[in-house]
Amino acid sequence: MPHYQRIGEVPAKRHVAHRGADGALRFEELMGQEGFASSSTLLYHERSPSAVVAIEAVEETREPTSIDHPLTPRHLRTSEIMRGDLGRGGDLVTARTMLLGNDDVRVGWVVATASSPLYRNAIGDELVYVQEGRATLESVFGTLPVGAGDYVVVPASTTHRWVVHEPLAALVVEATGHVEPPRRYRSREGQFLEQSPFCERDIRTPQSALRAEGSDVAVLVRTRGGLTRMVAATHPFDVTGWDGCVYPWAMSIHDFEPIVGRVHQPPPVHQTFEGPGFVVCSFVPRPYDFHPDAIKVPYHHANTDSDEVLFYSAGNFMSRAGSGIGPGSLSFHPAGFVHGPQPGSIEATLDRDRTEELAVMIDTFRPLGLTDSARRVADPDYPWTWAGRAARS
Repeated sequence: MPHYQRIGEVPAKRHVAHRGADGALRFEELMGQEGFASSSTLLYHERSPSAVVAIEAVEETREPTSIDHPLTPRHLRTSEIMRGDLGRGGDLVTARTMLLGNDDVRVGWVVATASSPLYRNAIGDELVYVQEGRATLESVFGTLPVGAGDYVVVPASTTHRWVVHEPLAALVVEATGHVEPPRRYRSREGQFLEQSPFCERDIRTPQSALRAEGSDVAVLVRTRGGLTRMVAATHPFDVTGWDGCVYPWAMSIHDFEPIVGRVHQPPPVHQTFEGPGFVVCSFVPRPYDFHPDAIKVPYHHANTDSDEVLFYSAGNFMSRAGSGIGPGSLSFHPAGFVHGPQPGSIEATLDRDRTEELAVMIDTFRPLGLTDSARRVADPDYPWTWAGRAARS
């Protein structure tokens, strides 16, 4: 995020000796992006954040993806992920079921019933969309309460944990770089422009420093080589103050203001985030197009440069009636497949004046592969729903 924040005890100048109210010298940490040539934050610790007493590799099974061949549109039923051999209830970090991915981004689903261990993703930012439940993101920056409908951005290399208050179901997007609002929404100085569908007032940030005690504290660190467990000599949550432009933040999808027109608007008007090689869009309740002859559901379309993933969060998905799509569904329409409204949905919306859908879309600019987990929860009848009949034998 490009907006400056300041929390707790911070000295008047950067990189000078800083003592807290207790007279003890603080340990300064510069958390900087793009080789310290972009946004950064300075954090002040009571103890050295570099002091570790043990390091070990962590064994894990990270499901690989394989190419979508033969080219097939798919409906992934996330409700199936907690059943059978995919059922592994746990925490938001270690219980993720990865479904789709490429070298830029990985998309997964998780149902978290327990709080997570301390975790740090050193590969890139994570974007979590909370479908249901309630939790607090605790990090070196402080506490950030989140709930259903919230997008949560966790910057790369942020030490954090998810404390679950009510079982949490979430869509997880793991980037290989930074996730931020689209540049076209912001001024040269980083302020949201008037035409942006959301602004600074919609964004929530950590509001107080978080203090925790303890010694020999384990932190899981993800790198391209896998998971490492680092044991810190003292608890990482010992920050007495910080300031800068890198920190976790949240916004509710319900605060996204839709852009509408006389005829159906193209997907870029729904864009909410951009990342390396992908974008994320929000579809929210809004008035339908108001030209007297407007076709109100999405026209058939072929995004020639993108794979499209759409998570259906809530509401009535008029254009998908009869396809089996409902809340919790994840559709995957790869480049090369022309997709559009289900039979009869155009006629059904001609006399409607608004849509009540709530959905999250991820478009990638390199092909996505599927995991075996994704294939196991895919509806085998979905590809034939536009034809209104079973597959030809």
